Amino acid sequence: MSNILSFMRRKPETPVNPSVAALLDGFSIEVMPRTAQKIDDFRAILPPATRVYVAHIDGTPIEDMVATAARLVDEGFTAMPHFPARIIADRAMLADWITRYADAGVHQALLLAGGVEAPRGDFHCSMDLMETGLFDAAGFDRLHVGGHPEGNKDIDPDGSDAKLMDALRWKQAFSERTDARMAIATQFCFEAQPVIDWADRLQGEGIDLPIHIGVAGPAKLQTLIKFSLACGVGPSLRVLQRRAADLTKLVLPFTPDEILTDLAVHKAANPGFGIESVHLFPLGGITRTAEYTQMHGQPTAHTATA
Repeated sequence: MSNILSFMRRKPETPVNPSVAALLDGFSIEVMPRTAQKIDDFRAILPPATRVYVAHIDGTPIEDMVATAARLVDEGFTAMPHFPARIIADRAMLADWITRYADAGVHQALLLAGGVEAPRGDFHCSMDLMETGLFDAAGFDRLHVGGHPEGNKDIDPDGSDAKLMDALRWKQAFSERTDARMAIATQFCFEAQPVIDWADRLQGEGIDLPIHIGVAGPAKLQTLIKFSLACGVGPSLRVLQRRAADLTKLVLPFTPDEILTDLAVHKAANPGFGIESVHLFPLGGITRTAEYTQMHGQPTAHTATA
């Protein structure tokens, strides 16, 4: 309790922009088991009930994943582990993972193809996982899927987004024919306009799944550029490249002020805008990212999306 109270007593050190605070309300964040071990108590840095994705990096034992998710649940958070399709061997392994998580009090999942080039078993993509029906059978009540506002050349090597759009149409149809509550959690971006254009295009295509837009938390510029290149961030990478060319800013930490402000202004003016929430990638460290949300959001109990 004392840790929760210590979080709630913290006051923003800078004036809060109400639109940005509203956009950050209900934010999610992610950890890996090895980074979670460095946090003594998540209640000291995150609002109660925050959704915390548990990233499953290839080679991480499922025991470590489940233990991290169970710890988060015990500390009062909503754990959402990754299920990377291409590293799951078969239906039996998938069922085992789902059961382990359910036994730990986890009932939400982020379904992804995964960061490996070729499938190692029966599953190629998140749709293969969804079609098994195993998540519904185990009582999982929320499934998130990946989104790529700037495209993904691994999926659409021709530079289009034809396959990505086909997959999102399929997922939209899945949400309509099942009871699954779904949202799109996206790759991180650095510029608002491509995100706005993409979200508007989805609505025009009849895809109305809520969007949880990926945003990189505060980090060194060199760190962000490294991760951006590794993750295939698209045209918005130019924001970092312009900053890198300015020697006066090269050594200063990068913060997501600009993209959050631009998205918040657009959402305030367009209430039907498809961005529902912000998902933060703590590339500069989860504590630093959590402190950023305390400065720019409202230091109260979380109202995470159900």
